[in-house]
Amino acid sequence: MKLYNYFRSSASFRVRIALELKGLAYEYLPVHLVKGEHRQEKYTAVSASQLVPALETDDGHLLSQSMAIIEYLDETHPEPPLLPRDALGRARVRALAQLIACEIHPLNNLRVLKYLTRELKVEEAAKNTWYRHWVRDGLEKFEQELARLPAGTYCWGDTPTLADCCLVPQVFNGKRFDVDFGGLTRTMAAFDACMRHPAFQKAQPSSCPDNEA
Repeated sequence: MKLYNYFRSSASFRVRIALELKGLAYEYLPVHLVKGEHRQEKYTAVSASQLVPALETDDGHLLSQSMAIIEYLDETHPEPPLLPRDALGRARVRALAQLIACEIHPLNNLRVLKYLTRELKVEEAAKNTWYRHWVRDGLEKFEQELARLPAGTYCWGDTPTLADCCLVPQVFNGKRFDVDFGGLTRTMAAFDACMRHPAFQKAQPSSCPDNEA
């Protein structure tokens, strides 16, 4: 498999975590978003949406969107599972994952932040305030959802799931912008547990070949 991704992209990070948790080998193909490589013709041939990540399967099929890619990996390589076996459990985990992927991340990804500063002329400090507000607001809701669930090592139970694949990149990016994580007890306990897991350590930005320290 080939993974087209950017070391700092949280959506790419999600897929790297899933690949590491599954123990799947892949070729790392960097696409530098800040330099605009995702808009070049070469990458448009891979991803019509010009977004990362994109996964090329062993038989040459191209897949886009991190959540779809992770579920594909979970269906084609079911061990260890990233979703619970029961329908209710799967719905719970998907809801946690989507709270991050659909409610927090879209407001704070690179193209949105660039639009704020370039087109709307928002100053850097105000842009960073925007970022911190929506990450904190979303993670407070995430914490409230976790509080309704039985206690476990990770977001759901004692093994990593799709929810953890989404949580860790969001916290990583939040730390870059000095988001306040105080009071998010269950959320940060799950994050800390993930970061003790070798798969999450291997997938993090600092371990990527295109990392810019």
